[in-house]
Amino acid sequence: MIFVTGGTGLVGAHLLYELILAEKKVKALKRETSNLNQVVKTFSYYSENPNQLFEKIEWVDGDILDYFTLEKLLAGVTEIYHCAAIVSFQLKERGKMISNNVEGTANLVNAALENGVKKICHVSSIAALGRLQNGLLINEETNWIPSKRISGYSESKFFSEAEIWRGIEEGLDAVIVNPSIILGPSNWEAGSSKLFKTIWDGLKFYTKGVTGFVDIKDVVRAMIMLMDKSNFDSCKNQRFLLNSENLSYQSVFNQIAKELDKPKPKIFASNFILGIVWRVVTFASWIAGKPTMISRDSVANSNAINNFDGSKITRTLVFKYQSISNSIKKAAGFLKKDMAKYSAN
Repeated sequence: MIFVTGGTGLVGAHLLYELILAEKKVKALKRETSNLNQVVKTFSYYSENPNQLFEKIEWVDGDILDYFTLEKLLAGVTEIYHCAAIVSFQLKERGKMISNNVEGTANLVNAALENGVKKICHVSSIAALGRLQNGLLINEETNWIPSKRISGYSESKFFSEAEIWRGIEEGLDAVIVNPSIILGPSNWEAGSSKLFKTIWDGLKFYTKGVTGFVDIKDVVRAMIMLMDKSNFDSCKNQRFLLNSENLSYQSVFNQIAKELDKPKPKIFASNFILGIVWRVVTFASWIAGKPTMISRDSVANSNAINNFDGSKITRTLVFKYQSISNSIKKAAGFLKKDMAKYSAN
């Protein structure tokens, strides 16, 4: 039995699709208030019978912050994919996010050890890795160094990973994946998928920063391959940075705009302008009493150059990344179809 956390998110939903397609027996954790429609929607991008596949998942109610429920739910489970995490760059949510992500991972590790679970795949992030100057390649060995400029999300992913390493020391076998920015269809109003919707709505600004990008299908395929019994023993207790290409935000924005038949962003957002924008937007959101997607953390690295080396998995397994241009084309196509359906209704 495979246990999946975070099944309603971008990674989790795509992972569930591939596991069910491979006829695996899957138990997925959800909150009582979780909206499962997005999972069905994700399945519908790839299947004409999304509901039939969805019904093969055993959904169980629970919370990773509730250790005793986790302990019960993991009875009979042989492997875990841990995809659940809060993602936020809002200062007021920093403490909650760190507590949830780290404590939740610690609970899952402890419950897995208690139940004798054989292996776990933990979805971390490049945010849990350090940064190098002068555009040098960041890899699995680049040390994370705490500083005041580190985002709460980065801190939460680093210490969540630390719980996995602690579990390994206590007898758990695990693999860790550190994806760069993941491109793929999901909730167009949240996460990295929102980038497509933002450009659809007419994004005017671009930045000159460089970072890594990877297709959602590549992330899930890597996870499944690493956990496969033919590969796991040689890959266990290691981390794998997953990154297809290092590209400028401007280049990616332009590619998305082209595929969506929208104008390319034309105004360069310098660090000075970004500093003004996040302050103005934060003040406006405070007056309105509504959250904003723009914060100091979210714009901090917009013009930074960070290059990531995702080659370890290609050297370890028979694995090849998709091109980011192809990833953008596919995701943009899904959004265009969704928006056409929305307009028709």
